[in-house]
Amino acid sequence: MTSSAIVQKLWNYCNVLRDDGMSYGDYVEQLTYLLFLKMADERTKEPYNQPSIVPEEYGWASLVKRDGDELFDHYRHLLEELAKEKGLLALIFNKSQNKFQDPAKLRRLIVDLIDKENWSMMSADVKGDAYEGLLEKNAQDVKTGAGQYFTPRPLIAGIVDVIAPKPGETVCDPACGTGGFILAAHDYVVNHYPHMTTDQKKKLRQNTFKGIELVQGVARLCAMNLLLHGIGSTEYEPIVVTDSLAADPGEKFDLVLTNPPFGKKSSITIVADDGKAVKERETYERDDFWATTSNKQLNFLQHVKTLLKIGGRAAVVVPDNVLFEGGAGETVRRKLLHECDVHTLLRLPTGLFYAQGVKANVLFFDKKQASETPWTKKLWIYDLRTNKHFTLKTNPLKREDLDEFVKCYNPENRYQREPTWSEKNPDGRWRAYGYEELVNRDKASLDIFWLRDESLEESDNLPDPDILAREIVEDLEAALEQFREIATDLGAGGQDLQKS
Repeated sequence: MTSSAIVQKLWNYCNVLRDDGMSYGDYVEQLTYLLFLKMADERTKEPYNQPSIVPEEYGWASLVKRDGDELFDHYRHLLEELAKEKGLLALIFNKSQNKFQDPAKLRRLIVDLIDKENWSMMSADVKGDAYEGLLEKNAQDVKTGAGQYFTPRPLIAGIVDVIAPKPGETVCDPACGTGGFILAAHDYVVNHYPHMTTDQKKKLRQNTFKGIELVQGVARLCAMNLLLHGIGSTEYEPIVVTDSLAADPGEKFDLVLTNPPFGKKSSITIVADDGKAVKERETYERDDFWATTSNKQLNFLQHVKTLLKIGGRAAVVVPDNVLFEGGAGETVRRKLLHECDVHTLLRLPTGLFYAQGVKANVLFFDKKQASETPWTKKLWIYDLRTNKHFTLKTNPLKREDLDEFVKCYNPENRYQREPTWSEKNPDGRWRAYGYEELVNRDKASLDIFWLRDESLEESDNLPDPDILAREIVEDLEAALEQFREIATDLGAGGQDLQKS
């Protein structure tokens, strides 16, 4: 059965369950528990003959042989008990709950949909793509907010194609979501290095990738996504549930690929002695950071620098404010330009992300050893935003939309690049700016654009009304987010004055 057929089969059943009030996210989560138990059971049989990591009384067979209320009670008890286990079981089942309302529908999912397939024998491409399909459908569901954990796969593919990971290189995503960057890096190595040794293949599966995720439910989906794609094992799980920004983990990586969560501030709510809830901005006091700030995006950028080995390569999705914001933003940019080789910036179009109101970019840089002279010589910028219009449904970004960028980046030898922009070709999307030019800009802003916006000049060039409406919504939401930040800052300032 093809991955699209499996997705359709599983998704059709989700629509039945939605009548009982189960959300898309709940459905994918329940499916994760059941798929894991089925695959763990399959691994105990021929040709694997592996010992089961699931206690026998909670294994797949214990579900298949029950029905009605007995099945319901056992399933709820099973989730509670497996959540107490350690390792991979804890990662999959921690805080798990039964979201089914009807025992008959749980029974049908177990017997008719999952038990009939041999998931372990199915190719990783089929079952992995099927699960990815479910995750994407979940991300498209605006009500759940799951889109913030799902980076468009064509964008990830383009980023990984220019970063070009090699066998033996370690890869980290400190905000891994459902695992898109890890999967793409894994697939790139497999496809470009078909003659790896047995040791290289084993290392790729078990000692290459590290993902960190703050949200337990998302980490669960990521772990299952990787397992279905053949990454990790019952002995080795590359996903850790923790706050990436809390401390320097000490471990260093060859590659860091990440799209940190959108939204600028981190805050915690504290209940004061008088019972009133007070929001305090959360800053991270870290010796390895250049600036102390409550701006989550700037903190992630500094954290990525820490995670890299000397000579390590990074690609980080950042919103526009990281490119132009003053204060801590300027400090971080100047330090980054000096201590790292910040060589490429990809300006992304609007309409790419499920989280609305975001104008984003991809910043590429290499970490270098200490030096008195700045490491950044030239920043090459590719503008994929001006006069480009994408939507999530009617005109989604495709991998081929990044072909020119990948060619211009020249991953085979990025020191031999040619601009497409010139005075004779003012519409060229690819041009370079020298270090002195960058640091002499106001606040060392990297928010640079040069193309003429056709939609501002000729009404004939206006995009379709639905695209125009979407862009207006995104601009308004971005403005609203900025006003929220100002209001938060004013509120925090007022609280500080009251305290003093």
